[in-house]
Amino acid sequence: MDYPLELGFKIATIGTRVRVVDAGGRLVAYVRKKKFRIREDVRVYADEDQRSELFRIKADRAWDFGARYEITAADGRRLGAVKRQGMRSMWKSTYDVTDPAGRPVATIHEENPWVKVLDEALEAIPGGDALGGLFFNPAYLVDAADGATLMRVQKERALLEGRFTISRQADVSDTEEELLLASIIMMVLLERDRG
Repeated sequence: MDYPLELGFKIATIGTRVRVVDAGGRLVAYVRKKKFRIREDVRVYADEDQRSELFRIKADRAWDFGARYEITAADGRRLGAVKRQGMRSMWKSTYDVTDPAGRPVATIHEENPWVKVLDEALEAIPGGDALGGLFFNPAYLVDAADGATLMRVQKERALLEGRFTISRQADVSDTEEELLLASIIMMVLLERDRG
């Protein structure tokens, strides 16, 4: 993939739709998440026509808190999973990424948790939630099990839509890149739902 990647949410749609494009403007992934599902089941496609599925992200339970999101390739091969850390994520959003055997691959965490605190304080003011996206934009780091930073995800300033930039900080294998991209997509969807 040609980095940086840009992840953008379509507005005014039923359900969530996300386009991921590379630095050359080529579509890398198209995400469709249906609303009103009891258990998360996110499909990621190679095209907007949704003919070529890249992978699927499915929750192991109906409740979001503590859910593990299994990531499988279109051919049914397990790529791994992503899971939000429970109480620790109340202060600083943190997600564990594991391989198919359950071994740690990476951790995705907020770079600065104070940004979320300030954003939530602004949301308490009437009309402030619309302005939060202009002033407080969190960033997330994707760190390998050995602590090296592999990727950085930055929420960009936007008034009516969500946009994130994914930059690669270190080389990763194609398999890891696929797992990390799926994990980042799920993390962004979950964080966006949280506010």
